[in-house]
Amino acid sequence: MGSSELFEAPEPVPERQKDPALDTSGHRARLRKRLLEGGIDALGDHEVIEYLLMTAIPRRDVKPLARSLIQRYGSLAAVLNTDPQTLAMLPGMGESSAAALRIVAVATRRLARQLVREQPVVGSWQALIDYLTIDMAHLTKERVRILYLNTRNMLILDDHLGDGSLDEAAIHPREVIHKAMNIGAAALIIVHNHPSGSPEPSRADIQITHRIAEAGRLLGVTVHDHVIIGREGHVSLKAKGLI
Repeated sequence: MGSSELFEAPEPVPERQKDPALDTSGHRARLRKRLLEGGIDALGDHEVIEYLLMTAIPRRDVKPLARSLIQRYGSLAAVLNTDPQTLAMLPGMGESSAAALRIVAVATRRLARQLVREQPVVGSWQALIDYLTIDMAHLTKERVRILYLNTRNMLILDDHLGDGSLDEAAIHPREVIHKAMNIGAAALIIVHNHPSGSPEPSRADIQITHRIAEAGRLLGVTVHDHVIIGREGHVSLKAKGLI
């Protein structure tokens, strides 16, 4: 009996029995190559979602799921800013997949926040706008924040003042200024978002800004600006000559 008869070659695995992960490996390798070698637009929005989902669902074709998420929410940013509990409940998702998407939003916010904290806010305006846009543009309710600055215009406190309409029921000018004095802030920037998408200021926005600025003048705290964030962009009341 020859040696070739003792060690027969295994029968080929029928196509239908192949591991799905092996079937998609070529596609995944091509995505990875484009990601590593290309620029910021190397992958389409649905491909970014697909690549993230691949880390949570390694043995399934997640391209249809990625496309369905973009279709449902309208954009990459909207998907990444969706509540993770909501994402986890969608067909084909789950906690691991929701976490894979959530970690990108968390990392992006932390990076943007760190860039703002490392340099004077007034002298790095674009970094501030990027941070605020990432954090607030896709909120579905109004949020009011006060950025308190020291004498060098470095951020010392990003205070989430509350959620709801910007009026004196939600924000009390003297309390805002007294907090600045209590923490040693020399200046502040008012920030809030418009869920409607348009960042154009309302009469109430302008009025409350004037009241806070007046209270600040009385107690030696400068109001540098009031920034309104929306999906369509941002507006600086100072740039508009409204402060």
